Amino acid sequence: MAEEPDRNISGGASGGGTPASFEPGDEASRAEAIVDELGDLYWQKEYGGRDGFECLVRTILSQNTSDVASQPAHDDLVNRYGPPEELAETLTDADRDDLAETISAAGLYNRKSKVIQEAARWALEEFGSTAAFDAFVAESDPDEVRETLLSVSGVGPKTADCVLLFAGGRGGVFPVDTHVHRIARRMGIAPPDADHEAVREAIEAAVPAEKCGFGHTAMIQFGRDYCTARKPACLDGPKACPLYDRCDRVGIDEVDGGVRDPADAVEG
Repeated sequence: MAEEPDRNISGGASGGGTPASFEPGDEASRAEAIVDELGDLYWQKEYGGRDGFECLVRTILSQNTSDVASQPAHDDLVNRYGPPEELAETLTDADRDDLAETISAAGLYNRKSKVIQEAARWALEEFGSTAAFDAFVAESDPDEVRETLLSVSGVGPKTADCVLLFAGGRGGVFPVDTHVHRIARRMGIAPPDADHEAVREAIEAAVPAEKCGFGHTAMIQFGRDYCTARKPACLDGPKACPLYDRCDRVGIDEVDGGVRDPADAVEG
């Protein structure tokens, strides 16, 4: 079985931007303290610098799948329809069946090919070129960019936030995927019944803007390495998880080994 890459598809060493530094300690919130420890465990990086439209496509490909599947699909798409600065123009005229076949490794390829092609047509209708779309993402008001991206069919909050972070380099953006949603509620830094948007709002309110980028990617990696959905490391004892003392372990029964969704644990 293939293993997950050692970096998040939208971040890591090729995530754009430059290495970041911060001074851990004197945290204003427990959420910030957790992000600092995650920063020590994994990479610390400022984000931005990716081509906006390519980042949008990359994030659509990553929806509901792992990096193992979406990375080769992205590579195949760029190899066939790139370069990035012309991607929207090329995809607009692409044969839909050929596009679906090209990205088949990512799963849900018929739906994703439709979303990607419609997003390409939308970007050209609204902005005239891939370059103009990229400039909009990088230079316009973040709230306006987010609202505009959310108006595109098939683009949800996590996708919009990833574009803001990895292409726009916007501080204070903490995209919430399934890992972040699970971990934040399990640790107790977001309400146990919070939906993805409520988790995002809770973390962004508690974590300094400059720490949100690497906090997002590091929390994803922590979810893969330690805080998995079905068998979190804490079930092997306090020493098995580096953030054990920071965590409320909502939904975790360390005695019988049971794991429940935090919302279910509170309701029950």
